[in-house]
Amino acid sequence: MARKTANDDLLAPVTLAVGQEDLLLDRAVQEVVAAARAADADTDVRDLTPDQLQPGTLAELTSPSLFSERKVVVVRDAQDLSADTVKDVKAYVSSPAEEITLVLLHAGGAKGKGLLDAARKAGAREVACPRMTKPADRLGFVRAEFRAAGRSATPEACQTLVDAIGSDLRELASAVSQLVADVEGTIDEAVVGRYYTGRAEASSFTVADRAVEGRTAEALEALRWSLATGVAPVLITSALAQGVRAIGKLSSARGGRPADLARELGMPPWKIDRVRQQMRGWTPDGVSVALRAVAEADAGVKGGGDDPEYALERAVVTIARAARSRGRGQAV
Repeated sequence: MARKTANDDLLAPVTLAVGQEDLLLDRAVQEVVAAARAADADTDVRDLTPDQLQPGTLAELTSPSLFSERKVVVVRDAQDLSADTVKDVKAYVSSPAEEITLVLLHAGGAKGKGLLDAARKAGAREVACPRMTKPADRLGFVRAEFRAAGRSATPEACQTLVDAIGSDLRELASAVSQLVADVEGTIDEAVVGRYYTGRAEASSFTVADRAVEGRTAEALEALRWSLATGVAPVLITSALAQGVRAIGKLSSARGGRPADLARELGMPPWKIDRVRQQMRGWTPDGVSVALRAVAEADAGVKGGGDDPEYALERAVVTIARAARSRGRGQAV
C-alpha cells in the first residue's frame, strides 16, 4: 500500500503523490478530497491534466474566493507540465494559500525532478505510490487490504488470491472487497478457491506448480489455458523462475523447522512446506537444467524467438523432466 511521510495531515497545503501505481495515486487523491469535504461539504475540487494547467491557471484557481470556500486542486502527471507552468507551481508551493490543498501527482524519475525537489523542500506531505512489480509486494498489498477492512485472511488465502488474480491492483482490491462483503469469519484458501477457481486454474503460478512437480500433461494444459485467457507470457516465465529458484534455495539450505528456514530464505513458512513436497524428485543438476530452460524461455517471449508459446511449452516440458531427475519415471 502507499507509504506516507511523517506529515500525515491530509489537509496539508501541498500533497505530493509520487509513483506509477494508478490505484495508489487515485487513492491518494481520494483521501485528500474526502478529508476536505469532511471539513467543508462544499469543497470545490478541480482535477487537471498538464494540458489544462497553462501558465497563469494555477494563480486563478488559488486566488482568494469571495465566499472563502475550501478548494482541492489536483494536478496529474506533473512531470509533464510545461516549463512556464512549472515556474508557477514552484512559486505557489513556496507560499501556498489558506483553505486550498494542492495535490501533485508525479511519476518520479528524472523528468520534472526540479518540481519534485521544490515541493519536498517546501515541506510537502508525500505519499509514495510505487508500481508493485514483485509478487511479495502484491501479497503485502492484499494483506493490507484485508487489515484495512478489519477482516482476517489466512496467508494461504492471500497467496491464492494473488496467484489467481495476477498483478492488477485494482482487480486485487476489488476481489478483497467482494470476499469481505460476501464471506463471514476468517477467509481461507478454500473460500478463495470457490470464488476464483477459474482464474486460479489459468494462473501463471499454477503452470509453475504443475511443472516443478513433474506433472507434464497438467502443466501444459494449464499453460495453454493461461495463454488462451490472456495471461502475459512474461508472467508465466517469472512464475517458472520463482518456482525453480525456490526448489534450488531449499535444496541447498540447512535442515530445520519451517519457521527457521522461512527466516533464512525469505519465504513464508507455509511455502516452505509446499516447496518441500515439490522438491522430492529434484537433483542439483536438474535445477541447473531447469534454470537454463527458464532463461531461454524468457529470452524467447521477450523477442528473442519467433514463437513465445513454443518457447514456454519447451520450458515447461524441460522443467517437468528435471523434476523427475532423481529416479526417472517416478511422478511427483
